[in-house]
Amino acid sequence: MSTLTVTLVQHASGLEPASNRALLGELTPTDTDLVVFPEAFARDFGEAGSDVGPYAEPLDGAFATEVARVAAERGTTVVAGMFESGSDPERPFNTLVARGTAAASYRKIHLYDSFGYRESDRLSAGPLEPAVVEVGGFAVGLMTCYDLRFPELARALVDAGAEVLVVSAAWVAGPRKVDHWRTLVTARAVENTVFVVAVGQPGPRYTGHSMVVDPLGDVLVEAGADAAVLTATLERESLDTARRTNPSLANRRL
Repeated sequence: MSTLTVTLVQHASGLEPASNRALLGELTPTDTDLVVFPEAFARDFGEAGSDVGPYAEPLDGAFATEVARVAAERGTTVVAGMFESGSDPERPFNTLVARGTAAASYRKIHLYDSFGYRESDRLSAGPLEPAVVEVGGFAVGLMTCYDLRFPELARALVDAGAEVLVVSAAWVAGPRKVDHWRTLVTARAVENTVFVVAVGQPGPRYTGHSMVVDPLGDVLVEAGADAAVLTATLERESLDTARRTNPSLANRRL
């Protein structure tokens, strides 16, 4: 395909998993190739440092099953975040599930031990493996929130073939945080000559500002702080042009 239509769902998740599952059907549109929800959409983190273990589910549990059902019903691929049960019941994985016309699961590698938080106290880090899935003829790499601050993961995804980076986040609000978000999303796009589709939970707790940046750093769409649903069309011609104009991937000296 020469284009990929993406929908960014900047919507808050609550503390009741059943209500969040219902939102999947309410907020997933038709006539789009890829729908991206924020990190921890199955159930919000709650108070900082609180135990999320009781809300972890297996990959065939209620949340991932509903993601798959909604995606199949709408004829699309849906990406959304959940807490996945693992070998340590007190420290589940922070996982993105992609279901629908394509399927993948990505366990967050970089845990948010920063800005006064200690995500590793409550969650386990995933394996050091890039997750890339094909959606509508485009190779899509998956990242979660704090992963955005680590350019080596983005580059590993691109080396694995990714042409689009999807970043699903709950980017905590605070001084300079919107600037960091916008700068890092743009940098990951420019340095890798890829599209970046970055979706976050809205304010006031989180920053919002979900956005799509093209491979030359142009912002195609961007939300503000409030809940929003945005759509953008990614064009393969733009990707090819960017990589001819700025062949930095080919020019690397390792």
